[in-house]
Amino acid sequence: MSQRPKKGEYAEFNQNYMELVPEEGGFAEVLLEQSDAAFALFEGLTEEQGGYRYAPEKWSVKQLLGHLTDSDRIMAYRVLRLSRGDETPLPGYDENDFVNAAGFDSYSLEELIRQYKATRQSTLALFAAISEEAWTRKGNTNGHPITARAQACLLIGHELHHLNIIKERYLN
Repeated sequence: MSQRPKKGEYAEFNQNYMELVPEEGGFAEVLLEQSDAAFALFEGLTEEQGGYRYAPEKWSVKQLLGHLTDSDRIMAYRVLRLSRGDETPLPGYDENDFVNAAGFDSYSLEELIRQYKATRQSTLALFAAISEEAWTRKGNTNGHPITARAQACLLIGHELHHLNIIKERYLN
C-alpha cells in the first residue's frame, strides 16, 4: 500500500503526523528507509549522549529511543489487528507511564538499539505481508475510528516527529 490515508480514516488530531509521511513509496519501503536513518543516528551516539536531556523535565535520548520501541510494538500490533478485520476497540496508553515504568536510562544505549532494531524488523515483516485490500480495513483505536493504513502512517509519522525533535533539540 502506498496511498496515504484520506481524512476520515483517522482522528483529526493526528493530522500533524500524517503530514510527515512521504506521499510516494510503499509503507514498508518508507519505514525501511526511515529505519536505516534512525539506526545510523542512534548508533552514532555515545553512552553519555544517550543520557542527555535538553531540559530537566524532558526525556533522555535513551527514554526517547525506548518510547519509539514501545510505540512501534503497540502501533504494529494495532496494524495487525486492524488489517485482520478485528473491530474490537483497542485502548490507548499513556506514554509517560510507560517510560516511567520501563527504566530505560538503566539500559545501555547498545541494548536499547538492539531492542529497537529487533522490533522494527518485526514491523517491517508485518507491513510487507499485508495485502492491498487489508490496508483499508477499519477498526477503532483509542476511542476513534481508523484504518490499518492510517495506523501505519501514524507509526511512521510519530517516529519522524520524534527523530526531528532529537535532531533539533538534542544534537545541537
